Parts: sequence; structure tokens; C-alpha cells
Amino acid sequence: MNTTRVTILTALFTVTLGSLIIPSASARDAGTGLAFARHFDLVNATFDSVIAVAIAPADQKNFNDVALGEPQQGGLTSMTFDVPAGGCLRDLRVTFRGGRTQLFPHVDVCRSSGERLTARGGNTNRP
Repeated sequence: MNTTRVTILTALFTVTLGSLIIPSASARDAGTGLAFARHFDLVNATFDSVIAVAIAPADQKNFNDVALGEPQQGGLTSMTFDVPAGGCLRDLRVTFRGGRTQLFPHVDVCRSSGERLTARGGNTNRP
């Protein structure tokens, strides 16, 4: 193998390895190290439009509103949002048109990537 080919392969290996070690732009400092942004999918399979979504650490009342932009229509629509930095267990509060609110306590955002809202008020994704 000639030295030019070895040099090129070594450089490619170094760049590839470096890109795996350097945190991506979606990583953020959570005070105790790096925490990668978690994405969470909310699927609305109900007949009502979702007008507000908020998320909080489990069993706490300091909910952070999720920016919807516009109501999430009922039927079978979905949206994805970033989960704020913190632990895995979260409470998810969903408000429907007409003011009805539904709380999903202790959602494990580390083990689950989403929540499916159903007409029965249950969740088909959680064990």
C-alpha cells in the first residue's frame, strides 16, 4: 500500500472518529454534563382538536407550554416537540377544544418516544 493512500485513510478515520466524539449541535449543557435533546411525538387520534400541550417533571406543577403554532386537529394528526432538559419521568398535560384537560402522569420520555391520544382517553403506546 502506498504512503499517500495510508495518509488519506488515516485522515478519514480521524475525521470520522472525531465527529463521533464531538457532541452535536442538538446537545446542550444541563449543568451536570451534556444532555441530548429528546424528541417526543404526540399523535392525536381523538375527535377533538388539541389546543395546548404542557410538560413538567413528574409530580411537579411547573409545566412548560409547548408551542403548537396552531391547534392539532383531531382525526389522526401528529406533532413532534423537544423535551426540556431533565429527568426521564414527566407529566404531560393536554388541553382540548372546549377546555377539557387530560393529564398523562409519569411518562418515561427516555423509554418512549411518543404518546397516542385516543378517543377512550387511554394510551396505546405505554405498557
